[in-house]
Amino acid sequence: MRTSFISRGLFILIFVFWACNTEKTPSYDLILSDARVVDLESGQVKIQDVLITRGIIQKLLPPGETAKIQATERLSVEGAYLLPGFWDNHVHFRGGTDLVDQNRKFLGLFLAHGITTVRDAGGDLTPAIKEWQKEIASGKPGPTIYTSGPKIDGPNPTWAGSLEVNSPEDIKLALDSLQTLGIDFVKLYDSRISGELYLETLRQTDILGLISSGHMPFSVTLEETVSAGIDAIEHLYYVMKGCADEELQVTQGIRNGTMGFWQAMPRLQQSYTDSTAQKTFDRLKANNVYVVPTLHIGRTLSYLDEADHSTDPYLDYLSQEFIKTYQGRINRALNASEQARKDRKALDDFFRELTAQLHQAGVGLLAGSDCGAYNSYIYPGPSLHDELEALVSCGLSELEALQASAYHGPRFLKKEMDYGNIAEGKVADLVVLSENPLEDIRNTRKIEMVIKNGEVFDRESLQNLIKPN
Repeated sequence: MRTSFISRGLFILIFVFWACNTEKTPSYDLILSDARVVDLESGQVKIQDVLITRGIIQKLLPPGETAKIQATERLSVEGAYLLPGFWDNHVHFRGGTDLVDQNRKFLGLFLAHGITTVRDAGGDLTPAIKEWQKEIASGKPGPTIYTSGPKIDGPNPTWAGSLEVNSPEDIKLALDSLQTLGIDFVKLYDSRISGELYLETLRQTDILGLISSGHMPFSVTLEETVSAGIDAIEHLYYVMKGCADEELQVTQGIRNGTMGFWQAMPRLQQSYTDSTAQKTFDRLKANNVYVVPTLHIGRTLSYLDEADHSTDPYLDYLSQEFIKTYQGRINRALNASEQARKDRKALDDFFRELTAQLHQAGVGLLAGSDCGAYNSYIYPGPSLHDELEALVSCGLSELEALQASAYHGPRFLKKEMDYGNIAEGKVADLVVLSENPLEDIRNTRKIEMVIKNGEVFDRESLQNLIKPN
């Protein structure tokens, strides 16, 4: 009996030893070795190997520790800088069904410029966007798209496809419709909606737990808008209004029809005070309200009367039908009075200063290009890099500009568990740069490789995504 027991125990030990030694060695889809990994939170750079499976970062290990680890593909990126893929936090897919194919081509342009995620801030191509989302999720090249679907506005809205709100009942219908569409946030516009319905839409959006962003009708104050629950303010006109001592007078003028939007600009600029501005900045920061400065489009549109864009290389990637949508803004700029042209340029300079002050006050900024049909010469892809450079020109460090793209973008949309940095468990949407963007923001353009949905796009593959029309 004793011998039998010992024999059985010995057999078990041998079996366990054999099982342990035959246990399958972990294997990964992709290992990026010797990467200079840029931490977007701290700004630190560490040389690490990045192990990826099914599009998710599994591990980060010191170089040399992965030599015996199995991988389907192993790429050395020694000497290059690895960052989370860029986010363009304000784009538009729009222009009607005739421009669906052209908008579809922008997906390749975004990816070729290292942009792995875009936030679509409203348009008239929602059915197409929902199809693109499915295609990209299944592996077709393109950025992840977070969309607001149609904008919410008032009766006879400026933009085609908008949801019209002309009563409290319309608010519920609009929000129900957007939720049925599966939108990622709610975008409000200011061309026709009344101040009262605008604020109530924000309140109802907040009650539903939805994220909101938008313009702001000048018939309400910025304080009212923040109190109603807005999460992000698109463009700087509305922040400027909240920084002016005469905001209430301008608001009243808009309400009674004695003042228009553009007429209000010089008065708001002239009544801007540091003390009022600081109170506004503190309010925005305390309520975690992000601001999207869209500086590059502001400067481009302000100088349409002077700049010659006829030889812009990116025009080659646009159809003639798409380029025609640029003409409306061009004509308005060329037909504007001399004073209006001067005022527009002065406003552009003022917005650069305002951005610097927002940043110094600690208000969260989002980098967004505002590219899309009708927005003249704001090209999908490169315009985000123009925006990053504009932010640095306003006093942000290179790291802070990068954070405005790929770090704050996920936080605004409550996606920070999956995106925002290179760490275990995060989505492996990555861009490889040949030079350090922390030293010069222009190095964001020096793209060697993009990793998206587990697929590696080298320079040749990226170039194939952006063939001219």
